Amino acid sequence: MGGLWVDYNLMTTIPGLFAIGEANFSDHGANRLGTSALMQGLADGYFILPYTTSDYLASAKLETVNAWQSAIRDAESCVARQTKRLLDIRGRRTVTSFHRELGKLLWDHCGMARNESGLKMALERVPELREQFWADVSVLGEAEELNQALENAGRVADFLELGELMCLDALHRDESCGCHFREEFQTPDGEALRDDARFAYVAAWEYAGPGKRPTLNRSL
Repeated sequence: MGGLWVDYNLMTTIPGLFAIGEANFSDHGANRLGTSALMQGLADGYFILPYTTSDYLASAKLETVNAWQSAIRDAESCVARQTKRLLDIRGRRTVTSFHRELGKLLWDHCGMARNESGLKMALERVPELREQFWADVSVLGEAEELNQALENAGRVADFLELGELMCLDALHRDESCGCHFREEFQTPDGEALRDDARFAYVAAWEYAGPGKRPTLNRSL
């Protein structure tokens, strides 16, 4: 947390990419104080981004995007396939029931304190829950209209992928640092036990495709 450098407009070193709230370094640094993440998100969202992002969009010379470009066509076809798939399932369980079960699973086993056995259990359960979702979820309505049930289903489908990745990352990191507290790695006084020799690096998980383990890219 507090990882991304931003300027006074909250823009990162990548032009046009802004970082809001706890993702940037401005308030926390390496520490996390109670509720400061909430206040930073409010301050960034209400008082800074509405002005800085609009100013950037008004002044930046952006490339023209055409509907015939391959990346756009690929994205449109991907969304159309997933939309049809969700509407065609016509299962028995609501999207909300899957959302709640996933949320409780992560709260219990990948919350502020987590351990190896709980994370491994979650990594067994989340794929099972995802399989049930794609076989038995009920999404009402049509694709050609404003359909909040369909929108919610798409978000929960993403949450199932992200939830599994969070557990995988937490299991990979054999230390306690920041908001990540592994119960196996603490001092006799109950403080976080860091392992900078093994884990002081910048990393990003890369999606490798359906059913494949993501790839960890890291640099020291």
